[in-house]
Amino acid sequence: MIEARALTKYFDDFHAVETVSLSVPAGRVLALLGPNGAGKTTTVRMLTSILKPTSGTAIVAGYDVVRQPEGVRANVGILTEHHGLYLRSTGREYLDFFGELYGVAANVRRQRIGELLDRFGMAEAAGRRTSEYSKGMRQKLALIRSMLHDPPVLLLDEPTSAMDPQSAKLVRDAIADLRTDNRAIILCTHNLPEAEALADTIAIIRKGRIIASGTTDDLKDQLLGPALMELRFAAPVDGVAQTLSDVATIVEQGADWVRYCAASPETANPLILSRLARDGVSVFTLAEAPRSLEAVYLRAVEEDESALRS
Repeated sequence: MIEARALTKYFDDFHAVETVSLSVPAGRVLALLGPNGAGKTTTVRMLTSILKPTSGTAIVAGYDVVRQPEGVRANVGILTEHHGLYLRSTGREYLDFFGELYGVAANVRRQRIGELLDRFGMAEAAGRRTSEYSKGMRQKLALIRSMLHDPPVLLLDEPTSAMDPQSAKLVRDAIADLRTDNRAIILCTHNLPEAEALADTIAIIRKGRIIASGTTDDLKDQLLGPALMELRFAAPVDGVAQTLSDVATIVEQGADWVRYCAASPETANPLILSRLARDGVSVFTLAEAPRSLEAVYLRAVEEDESALRS
């Protein structure tokens, strides 16, 4: 649904985006992570045919972003940082206007507007002017606008920014539902837990370049090393290292806990638990030690910085 190959954009001598390649099939969400100025917005603008690439290619919903811009724009829903709301119109008037621009028939858009307003808890505010809306309400209205024409591709820039927790959950749930509708979604966000919860794949962009990409688990293995298992005991225990020595490698340990890695945890873990039970050791918990997306992000940036210095 989205295929970008070596997308590059220069503004005079400034390299905003350099050889960015992305692939998002239908039914998938890709989270594009990076600091302000990393190239996220420029990439999205090229994918929506707002900016012409300096070089590279991109096909969105079957349309070439350079040769077929009208086809791209008709099949993409976009939520940007600047919403462009018409503050004198009511929420319903604003949505009806954009639904007409999208070419949605009057009866269809009335039904769709009503459904989306209900879905995002905005029905009661639909008759008020958008100038009276809070930041979070304006964000939800702009998101509804991006979905009016039922596009197969959604490009969402910080969709839950400025929202209260309840509204943010509504939006996250909606994004999760939309993924099952065979849409391709690119989510630009600084919210790492949100990216980890919603995205199938992650791409980290820095200084206009993709410095790491893959599934969350793949990136954790690649950048943080193999998964660690954590055993916690009901009381301090001695001699655990000897019990585990032939099936696992101890990485860290304390009086009542130990972290280890094993080539095959599905084989090693039952064996370890059996040995501990034989020795009368009470195990409180056995779980994979947490490895956060934040740690992945920071390690990717650290390695990229080191590579640039060398």
